[in-house]
Amino acid sequence: MRYNVKVITRAKTNRVVEEQGRLKVYLAAPPVEGRANEDLIKVLTEHFGVKRRQVTILLGKKSRNKVVEIR
Repeated sequence: MRYNVKVITRAKTNRVVEEQGRLKVYLAAPPVEGRANEDLIKVLTEHFGVKRRQVTILLGKKSRNKVVEIR
């Protein structure tokens, strides 16, 4: 399944909010050296209860708006 994701970095806590056909993911990590992308994958694996290898960032690796595939 593919999801449109908006990432908000430097939040107080990590959390996932579903709104208007997309996911809004709040991450405590700053967008430096790919740490936010790593945390995004970790948060989504916990939220959906899947393994890490089942989550892939398809588009937007350097953007706030991403397309993520969860298999």
